[in-house]
Amino acid sequence: MRIGMALMLVGLVLLLAPEPMTAHHSFTAEYDSAKLMQFMGTITKVEWTNPHARFYLDVKDARGAVTNWNFELGSPILLRKLGWKQDSLKIGEQVSVEGYLAKDGAKMANARKVTLADGRNIFAGSSADTNPPR
Repeated sequence: MRIGMALMLVGLVLLLAPEPMTAHHSFTAEYDSAKLMQFMGTITKVEWTNPHARFYLDVKDARGAVTNWNFELGSPILLRKLGWKQDSLKIGEQVSVEGYLAKDGAKMANARKVTLADGRNIFAGSSADTNPPR
């Protein structure tokens, strides 16, 4: 009886375990580590969710056209360890972001460093970096 119950439990774990693993992606699958760019703009939305927090930024180009960019951050747990709070980014705030562009050309980047309106630099928990920027 115990063996049957143990086998059922192992089968259930194996059945459910692959789901969370497939939902996550590697940095190199989505972003280009050779394309580190600087962005300046106004925060329009913040999502403090797993597996990555995100924020959206209205960025003006040289002609004045505004495009909304999606920036991926580290996980909320990692961000807290790095000194972030859920309200560190505020809608309407002007920030500067250093981030790696998406490989597919989407208006999306993996944020490396965020410079807040007060001049503070905060490491964004990029999975591309083993050493946070200064």
